[in-house]
Amino acid sequence: MAQTKADRKAAAKKAAATRQRNQLRESSHTRGKKAAASRQQNLALRSLGDAKRTAGSVVGNVTGATKSVGGAAKQGGNSAATRVGIGSR
Repeated sequence: MAQTKADRKAAAKKAAATRQRNQLRESSHTRGKKAAASRQQNLALRSLGDAKRTAGSVVGNVTGATKSVGGAAKQGGNSAATRVGIGSR
């Protein structure tokens, strides 16, 4: 059975709507991924700042500084992994 012009027009509209939905879904996914990476990067920088402050204190609480440096390294790794796309979903 031959398609009418109206059938083709309806199919084209449906396809366009699907393309638009898929494009929106992809951009939302990318935006969320970038936001997560930025948040993790900020946590890493904050942990590094804590490490510097702790190390610069009167006694230089070694345990606190070590924890902060370790936390900064971990968060920095999380941020990089998320930005590259190898983190868990």
